[in-house]
Amino acid sequence: MNASIQRVERRLFLKSGSLFALGATTALGLAAPGRALAAKGKMNEADDIAILNVALGLEYQAIAAYQVGAESGLLKKPVLDVAVGFQGHHKAHADILAGTIEKLGGRAVMAKRASDYQFPVGDLKNQADVLRFAAGLEKGAASAYLGAVPKFANRDLAKAAASILGDETMHWAVLLNALGEDPVPAAFIA
Repeated sequence: MNASIQRVERRLFLKSGSLFALGATTALGLAAPGRALAAKGKMNEADDIAILNVALGLEYQAIAAYQVGAESGLLKKPVLDVAVGFQGHHKAHADILAGTIEKLGGRAVMAKRASDYQFPVGDLKNQADVLRFAAGLEKGAASAYLGAVPKFANRDLAKAAASILGDETMHWAVLLNALGEDPVPAAFIA
């Protein structure tokens, strides 16, 4: 992640009072290069690869976040089982994205260490904190995919990204429901 994105993430973190907002901010901060690329207009295969790599980075981030949550000792069964299941979905997304990037002749980004994401581990005091943070990440990932889907030059890639978008949105809804919040808080994803 480049330094300017890290500065934006830190600034937004300081302005944000909730773990949910931090999760969404972190995911959207990572997706910013993909959104900027997608906004440029006419796309080509190299641009598709760049967007796929941003998506792959988001998936690696989610895998690491769910690992942190699982290892925190704060998640109780059956919530822990659901979180591990969601992590499995993200691993499947990452595998397919990395494979697609390679098939297109690109080079897939590598996963970072969990500590490189600067997750707010110290702020996670209970199960609700972990769920709220995960929900923010899922919302941010859904928003990032939503922005990328119409920009793919290859429409098959757009369909695949839309499928992942649906999964991210379901994760977000389940996490909100587990928090006792409205699982579908709005008619549209922002």
